[in-house]
Amino acid sequence: MVFQNKNISDVKKETGLLVKKMRLQNNLSQEELSNKLNLSRITIQNIENGKNFTIDTMLLIFQFFDEMDSFYDFIKSKSEDYNKTESFY
Repeated sequence: MVFQNKNISDVKKETGLLVKKMRLQNNLSQEELSNKLNLSRITIQNIENGKNFTIDTMLLIFQFFDEMDSFYDFIKSKSEDYNKTESFY
């Protein structure tokens, strides 16, 4: 597996920035979002700062902001790309 220029930290930071943008566009404070998702405000703060988060938490956030379909479509598309890969055997 070849690693490209982006690393895990870069992706976490960009994901956190996306969450912050979605939250602000919906005129929500971190406290309001955390209450709606039954999470702590610190959890939202950590995500927005690119710190560790679980996939379950991200899926909950994507669902809340009605982005689950676009995330699913991305995953499904990537999965289909791997179906096109020819066997090496």
